Amino acid sequence: MTPTTEDDRLLVEAAQADPARFVEVYERYVDRIYAFVSRRTENRAAAEDITSQVFEQALRAIGHFEWRGVPVSAWLFRIASNALADHWRERARDAHEAPPDVPDSRDLEDIDRRIALYQHVERLPDLQRQVIRMRFVEEKSIRDVAAALDRSEGAVKQLQLRALENLRKSMGGHG
Repeated sequence: MTPTTEDDRLLVEAAQADPARFVEVYERYVDRIYAFVSRRTENRAAAEDITSQVFEQALRAIGHFEWRGVPVSAWLFRIASNALADHWRERARDAHEAPPDVPDSRDLEDIDRRIALYQHVERLPDLQRQVIRMRFVEEKSIRDVAAALDRSEGAVKQLQLRALENLRKSMGGHG
């Protein structure tokens, strides 16, 4: 099940009250942060190191985190973007070469757009939200989604179509 903004708020409050509960934040978001980082690094080891740094920094800062109603992932993606920029600056300094694909303001704008989309997806009815998540996040086929939801392929296609229409409407026709 996809986490809601309320789930995020409760997760943060629990981690702020007891830092040992931060493991729940980690478990919920590590795959997404790793995927984001790995697409922007040169190898698996670097992606793993940077992902680890992101969660170490987040754990150190969780006590100062101020809830603003956006998913915790937004905060984690910003930390990841900054860690990637640091990584590429350091590599460029060590290798005396220009860093490839250093996250910049366009990357941060892209993250903000993705966060907005995430929030709109969260408002979809449960089945539509599940279809969107499985099709576009998990990249499952219509057949796989149908099997997972115990629905026909035609029903999944209809759910996907309705979800995309609802997203288009809720986003004001943008995207």
